[in-house]
Amino acid sequence: MSAKYNSLEELRRKKALLKKEVSELEDLLTFDNTKESLSVLTNGFTDKFLQQDTNLEGETTISLKTNEIVKEISGSIKDSLLSRSSVLNFAKSEGGMSIVENAMKLGAVTFVGNYARKSLYNKSWKKKLIGLALIYLAPIALRFIRKKIEDYEKSKTTSSFEQLI
Repeated sequence: MSAKYNSLEELRRKKALLKKEVSELEDLLTFDNTKESLSVLTNGFTDKFLQQDTNLEGETTISLKTNEIVKEISGSIKDSLLSRSSVLNFAKSEGGMSIVENAMKLGAVTFVGNYARKSLYNKSWKKKLIGLALIYLAPIALRFIRKKIEDYEKSKTTSSFEQLI
């Protein structure tokens, strides 16, 4: 590890450079400038989450940018949950299909319910009539349609089994 130096002056310059570098590192480690010190320690990761402010007395303070933290967390969660493969795997699973089906049912009920409520409070008697029809007749019509679809699926399943046999 011994290095050969040509002159004593070159050795002194190298020593001065090393002392300067050590003092800069000491300044970073003593947190004289907190934001810069954290930036160096975290390789710039904390730069977008910290904000340096100067108060009325002239002192600098460091504060967190909570909106940036929330954006980062929500973005990573969104990326991990909504990746194409995880969505497809979830949609293909039985639990995923039942959750999607229930969510669609709830969405449809909410939409129709809100429209019916708004229609009932309307001044026009035609709109009130539509609201009442949605409240009383829509469930009956939906049950009838669902029963017809189930009967159709049963007949299709039976006919496909007959073709296999």
